[in-house]
Amino acid sequence: MRKKAKSQSNIRTLETFDDAARKLKQIFLELSADIEKNNTPVMKIPLRTSSNTIFDEKRDMLTLGEKAGERRFNDISGVRSFMQTCLLARAIHEALKHDDHPTIRDLYYYTLHTIEDTDIETFNSQDESNNIFQDVEVMTGLLREQMGIVAESRGAMVGDVVLESKGNRIDCSKFGIGAFNIPSLCDQIHILEVDADYVLVVEKDAIFQRLNDYEYWRKNKCILITGKGQADRATRRMVRRLSEEWELPIYVLTDADPFGWYIYSTYRAGSISLSYESFRLACPTAKFLGMSMTDLEKYEIPKDHLIKANEIDIKRARELLVRDPVTKIPRYPWFYNSKQWRQEIKIFLEKQVKAEIEAKSSKGFRFLSDNYLPEKINNKDWIK
Repeated sequence: MRKKAKSQSNIRTLETFDDAARKLKQIFLELSADIEKNNTPVMKIPLRTSSNTIFDEKRDMLTLGEKAGERRFNDISGVRSFMQTCLLARAIHEALKHDDHPTIRDLYYYTLHTIEDTDIETFNSQDESNNIFQDVEVMTGLLREQMGIVAESRGAMVGDVVLESKGNRIDCSKFGIGAFNIPSLCDQIHILEVDADYVLVVEKDAIFQRLNDYEYWRKNKCILITGKGQADRATRRMVRRLSEEWELPIYVLTDADPFGWYIYSTYRAGSISLSYESFRLACPTAKFLGMSMTDLEKYEIPKDHLIKANEIDIKRARELLVRDPVTKIPRYPWFYNSKQWRQEIKIFLEKQVKAEIEAKSSKGFRFLSDNYLPEKINNKDWIK
């Protein structure tokens, strides 16, 4: 029987775009006030760098440090980026006022023009605009989702879950062989009812589709989610919400290779590039189900089903255990400080082979759904 949300716990207050508009306006009004007082307007922007990304042991996730740079209007080296920041902030505020939800690319074209009486363009490329946009996020403390900016979303979800969006009820168990596509503004969705014991996050869309076709989620009372590779922000946010608001265990299934393990890592602890958003994306309680290197021997995966690791794979594996050259602190403590993970990565570096989830099909097409996953979960056979 479905668990219904309680107004004080599970149903959260949706973030309002009016609040974001007011906060954004206030920050830039303060800069205007400095100009009126003949003071130099200065933007203080936290540095989004690996050196300013730290592991918060209390919250068990990556987060942004306290280092910040200054962007001064009267500094020739900073005046261009100062202007770009103001341009984007104004465009975002206009969109919020009119209840518009542009994409990041929309913002780029909306603010792109040649400065009057010059041949200088406001932005040289979309990448430059994107970088400034992230500066606006960390400077204001407003994330793109809070500002109503739409980004590409890839995630999908299926299971016994009822959502509400703009007054419409969405039953995620009624999509047949399809699934609910997780929107980039997923915080604007209420999660009304849930009947599940856990969430299974699957790296690959094809595996997700197979498990959905078998109705694995119905037989095993879970919610299936995929980010179709490296997950977008919305998918990671939905996983976090199901964990945080509904207290569901999170299990992650990836290929047996360093890039699959890193995908698990981003769900669990966040990523360096989005460390300023870990508090709403990371899920420190997430467990890694597999595939692992020890799985290859335990489940007798045939040698001709293994794939030779390339130089990029090997480099990535070494990075998972590296220490910062300056601080000497492990860059990925959840890997470095785990005996099991160190052993898994050591085996990979010694054997230099990897395997896809599909290699389990050597045991039968339904071995993954009928044996491997239930056994792993029931026996609590995950890497700690």
